[in-house]
Amino acid sequence: MIFPCPVYSHLVMLATPPPITVARNTILIFMEAEPFAQSLKKAFDASGYQSTVVTTESAAYAAARTVLPSLIIIDRQQGTSATLRQLRTLIAVPIVAVQEGASPCCEDDCIQDYDRDIDLVICSQNIRELVARVRAILRRREPRLESHAHYSAGSLRMDLDRHEVTVNGRLVDLTPKEFQILRQFLESPSRAFSRQEMLNRVWGDGFALEEHALDVHIHSLRQKIEADPASPKIIVTVRGIGYKLRA
Repeated sequence: MIFPCPVYSHLVMLATPPPITVARNTILIFMEAEPFAQSLKKAFDASGYQSTVVTTESAAYAAARTVLPSLIIIDRQQGTSATLRQLRTLIAVPIVAVQEGASPCCEDDCIQDYDRDIDLVICSQNIRELVARVRAILRRREPRLESHAHYSAGSLRMDLDRHEVTVNGRLVDLTPKEFQILRQFLESPSRAFSRQEMLNRVWGDGFALEEHALDVHIHSLRQKIEADPASPKIIVTVRGIGYKLRA
């Protein structure tokens, strides 16, 4: 069986030039153990994905700069997710950490993996189930990839191509989760989102998060985009439901 850990993480945004090409259904497999990586590549290629195997950090950087992957798979014991996140364009790209072997991951180690910006940790040799989980992740992301490149609400503007948010022309530094939350609001202005619906949209179904986790992110987001965070005018509270963006 596969043992996913239902914990979320915060990602760090750092600047870097955009990649040359954006391609869908592409998997970047970064593992030092090439035989295992090649077995994963074979499975993903057979499922209709275009996968690339790299065994060094420099090769991973070069591949990501040339073609922005839909998803990255790494060896969870390499601890390379933090360096990959240094490429700004990889901030929103899901990273799946795989452990070769049948033993379940230690819970504490698994939590630490999520704190290192990994989106899903899998300890299994069941490659078919790994492919199915990757397919589910990419399926949830597909509608977002087809949306518009720009959104705005008053003085607030979001540029998806640059992965930037500005307020009155001032660049605002958002965490990836804050960016995704704000994007959901901008894509559906005036719609009231329940806390659980927003958690499912941003973190995905199956993550065991308390609804209070969203309140923490909304509070931080308001501090960055509202003129008066104590009296928000952009993201407002809908009593008994959750939040909405005031169009």
